[in-house]
Amino acid sequence: MATPTSTRGLFDYDWNYSTRVPTLFAVFTAVAVFGWTVTVILTAVHFFAIPAIPADAPVAGSIRVITSPWAYVFGIPLATLGSAYYLTTIGLSLWWFDTRHPLIIKILTPITATGVGASAYFVWLQLVPIGEICPFCMMSASATVILFGLELVILSKSNTPSLANMVGDFKNLLAETNLAVVLFPVLAGVLTVLGLYLVTVLPLPDPVPFA
Repeated sequence: MATPTSTRGLFDYDWNYSTRVPTLFAVFTAVAVFGWTVTVILTAVHFFAIPAIPADAPVAGSIRVITSPWAYVFGIPLATLGSAYYLTTIGLSLWWFDTRHPLIIKILTPITATGVGASAYFVWLQLVPIGEICPFCMMSASATVILFGLELVILSKSNTPSLANMVGDFKNLLAETNLAVVLFPVLAGVLTVLGLYLVTVLPLPDPVPFA
């Protein structure tokens, strides 16, 4: 199906999508939102549950996974970094819905491929060095695999120019983008995670016990 968009007149090439591509992108967005939700739950566990565990307490299962040395990068929980990954995919998906431009599909390919590679490494860490499984981590890993699979299907259903032909039009694409549509949901996600962190550092009063 041809994709007449408001950006079409700015570019000297054409592209065509299968009628299934918008549906595939809708599923892509839903999976990305699911993955983001999982990472936010894990981030909340890092911020609120783990500090309450005594340092000498024995841990197993999910807690052993998310308290292992591999669960942090420069002190930042992997779950928090994962939420940034999912927000990136959500933002790009919304950008595609706003412009229908094929450059966004090309940008998504290395991003989703990197997500699969990182998830494969983290699953290996659970199975081999740690020897425990975190169900939430596995759900996030599954989401990254599904996102990459959907991206490959979207590519196969799209007749698009090469990346070299499109990359020079990035400025024009930005000019035709409704930034509010793309950035507002992403900013809301960022503020959600930031709010979780701020609760842990604000000088809140101690709880008052009931009589």
